[in-house]
Amino acid sequence: MYLFFLILFSLPGHIGHSVQPAPHSPDHMLMSDTLPLDMAQASRLAALPVRCLQTEFPNKLNQVLGSEQEMGTPRQLHPAFFGCFDWHSSVHGHWMLVATLRRFPDLPEADQIRPLVQSTLSAENLAGELAYFQRASEKSFERTYGWAWLLRLSMELQQWEDPLGQELAANLEPLTRLIVGKYKDYLPRLVYPIRTGEHPNTAFGLSHAWDFASFTGDSVLMDLIETHAYRFFATDRDGPLSWEPSGYDFLSPCLEEADLMRRIMPVDMFRPWLRGFLPGLADPAFTLTPGEVRDRTDGKLVHLDGLNFSRAWCLYDLARSLPEYGHLRQIADQHMASSLPRMTDGAYEGEHWLASFAWLALTRAFPDKS
Repeated sequence: MYLFFLILFSLPGHIGHSVQPAPHSPDHMLMSDTLPLDMAQASRLAALPVRCLQTEFPNKLNQVLGSEQEMGTPRQLHPAFFGCFDWHSSVHGHWMLVATLRRFPDLPEADQIRPLVQSTLSAENLAGELAYFQRASEKSFERTYGWAWLLRLSMELQQWEDPLGQELAANLEPLTRLIVGKYKDYLPRLVYPIRTGEHPNTAFGLSHAWDFASFTGDSVLMDLIETHAYRFFATDRDGPLSWEPSGYDFLSPCLEEADLMRRIMPVDMFRPWLRGFLPGLADPAFTLTPGEVRDRTDGKLVHLDGLNFSRAWCLYDLARSLPEYGHLRQIADQHMASSLPRMTDGAYEGEHWLASFAWLALTRAFPDKS
């Protein structure tokens, strides 16, 4: 398959001319000057999941009931991940707190975070989460969005050079193995990719799973993701970025796809693929308007704050991977500036999940500090 696409991208018309990075202007320093990744920023963001991980209600269960006996409260059904409104937000809220402690061990909230995650991620609680996933009625529960965040949490715990991190990674290992198995079972059965800007997006789910597989050395999962990423996306051309966003998007289908293929393809294949898929990105004059949120108390409309963060992390990744796309960093900065100052406004509709998105984008903006 690699040889086929190498030949394809060598054909006339598939290789563009090198584009020089846009010159750095004073505006380009927006992030590092006014929206830094420092202890104060980390503390501000960490305060959100610290609060919501223990907040059981309101709650959206996304449950399929196989019988009357399968009903229960959020805490009964999900003894580890019952807070933050829904399961996946609780999972990535845990991830964000662990990632924050890894980067800032002396965070003022550390004395709250450590006992909190030790309590919620106990072996007993995670055995309850495993049992839920083993229900016959829940084969597709959180596929693949929640799966992706679970693997990222597992990876973060394994990377945390702290006895607590290793303890919690071991507690999570049975559920991690189950999720890896679900990916391996699901991908060969998925005929077409899901290109939505919300939870089921295939490219997003594969990107996080790829990072996990790369970190853990799971060559079987890596090969599977590579095979199906090529099957789904390798021949895509002229992605309709101008059609985005939809009103409820928190992911950019086009940019998430590009960020996946950046991981999968060798750079000599990815460069012409990206020029064919999103040709406008190579232009130093390229612009992309951040999503506008008019009501942050509406749980769907506030998705567009998340879109600004997820677009930003994709753009930072592309700018870092291909020097001629360096101008995309300024566009990412603009997206961050549009939402980061406004996300802690007291509206739970955004506060229960946006800190994780903001944190991921910030760490892509400043990867050298990881």
